[in-house]
Amino acid sequence: MNKLSPNLHYFVSMSSPESHLFEVTLNIENWQENTLDIKMPVWTPGSYLVREYSRHLQKFTVISADNFSYLSWIKKTKNHWSIETNDHQNITIKYQIYANDLTVRTNHLDGSHGYFNGAALFFYIPNYEKLPLKITIDPPQLNWQVTTSLPSISEEKNTFLAEDFDTLVDSPFEIGTQKIANFTVENKPHQWVIWGEGNIEIEKLIKDTEKIIKTEAKIFGDLPYEDYFFLLHLSASGFGGLEHKNCCVLNYPRFGFQKKEKYDRFIQLVAHEFFHLWNVKRIRPKALETFDYDQENYTTSLWFSEGSTSYYDMIIPLRAGIYNHRTFFDLLSKDISQYLATPGREIQPLRESSFDAWIKLYRRDAYSNNCQISYYLKGQLVTLLLDLLIRKNSDNHKSFDDVMLIMWQKFGKEEIGFTPEDLKREIELIANTDLTEFFYLYLDSTIELPFNEYFEPFGLKLETKIEHNTPPYLGLKTQKDGGVEKITFVDANSPAGKAGIDADDELLAIDNFRVTSDNLIDRLQDYQANDVIKLTYFHQEELKTVEVKLDSPKPLGYQVKIIENRTKKQEEMLNKWLFRLC
Repeated sequence: MNKLSPNLHYFVSMSSPESHLFEVTLNIENWQENTLDIKMPVWTPGSYLVREYSRHLQKFTVISADNFSYLSWIKKTKNHWSIETNDHQNITIKYQIYANDLTVRTNHLDGSHGYFNGAALFFYIPNYEKLPLKITIDPPQLNWQVTTSLPSISEEKNTFLAEDFDTLVDSPFEIGTQKIANFTVENKPHQWVIWGEGNIEIEKLIKDTEKIIKTEAKIFGDLPYEDYFFLLHLSASGFGGLEHKNCCVLNYPRFGFQKKEKYDRFIQLVAHEFFHLWNVKRIRPKALETFDYDQENYTTSLWFSEGSTSYYDMIIPLRAGIYNHRTFFDLLSKDISQYLATPGREIQPLRESSFDAWIKLYRRDAYSNNCQISYYLKGQLVTLLLDLLIRKNSDNHKSFDDVMLIMWQKFGKEEIGFTPEDLKREIELIANTDLTEFFYLYLDSTIELPFNEYFEPFGLKLETKIEHNTPPYLGLKTQKDGGVEKITFVDANSPAGKAGIDADDELLAIDNFRVTSDNLIDRLQDYQANDVIKLTYFHQEELKTVEVKLDSPKPLGYQVKIIENRTKKQEEMLNKWLFRLC
């Protein structure tokens, strides 16, 4: 490195962790310019929302390390500070970050631990992002240890080296008395790092994690890291995961591990975030090849980066033998039911959902289900159709696994960003067919996904669940809120929506008799489709009564089932897909 290149060294302390304040110092040596511009990221890779991390910053000061004088600075934008260095080459910047948000993408500090993401704590210097950075941690107690994927500098206590700013952002820190369980897979060291108390069985978790790692590595051929850890925060009711190249961070309810359904959900989360170390962290859309931390990074390919990963988080535990095909079908049925119950699928195409992630998916409101569809959910189901199409066309000799492998070999290994055209071309190569119409119909339009057409060659069918006492359709959902029957969602094209009823209205009565969240379905069962009811409610504290004509019953859900009288060929195709995997 050029001797005149700046040296960057961060110091992070937490002298009073109960205050939730990280105290950060940035020492810059050998600065050669008259002005120093620094910026704080507005988002972090893997979470597509401008989170305005700089709003948590306070007590910003700049001092010359040459003569200890204060240097002048101005704040140019919400996340941009400009410092007049006046030929001072050694500069010290100090500030505090308030950290009381326990999620995988933010910062949290209290008397039990400290956790932070680089994007939410550190500045970068535009045009100097490729410089290496030192990070020294000063724990508040002697028994607090530091966990991070960054390599340590042996001669400097609790000091780590990031080869550039991207690496720093990709390397979260856990500081405290976290429990650490070591295990080895494919001759590489792994860890579970756990903060908090709960009912998790670590030996069982390690065994299942080993299965997931081996199953996913089989798809790509190797593990592209020297070591890896899973950081788990056991919280009251949190849920989430964030991928990194050499680790992942998970947040899950502390008592959510004993019931099979909840444990399976957690295993899916583990499989999802681990799969991301290939798909997203290394196999990235062109728009994310080089991160712009100052603004949104738009891409139409999150249906693949997140949606395809969601398909694999469902099928990987099946392949690994953690749960059986009945659980797989139940999970798939639940996701299809959610998709078909979301009116927004008829409004927002899949690629638009990806592009608009920054303003819609993470900014949901009571109307969202009417106008949008998750690229996780629909992307997962489109990947399912593509997997079945490839298997059918190749007599099960190829699958979407081959798509993932070729994307890894052509783009992921060298971290070359792919374009939407690149992705389509590689899928067509594996599917051995032109997918122009498929992509138009299922990525660029809102036509219904033809599940049964794709299920049929595998001896499967999607059945509608409607019981004899399914009530006529009103089109609203309610929830008791402090003694009030609050309307939480109204289907815009339903009888309730067309009558002008809104979310946040208070439901009172049907035909002059009180109705509650507990008895709404029972009350509706007294009516038939096309009956007209009088619905009474409060709208912005104004008492209203409207006539509503009930619609035909809607399905209670959908279930994927194996056809009883399937052919020998269907049996063979199904077995090779789910039971004797190709």
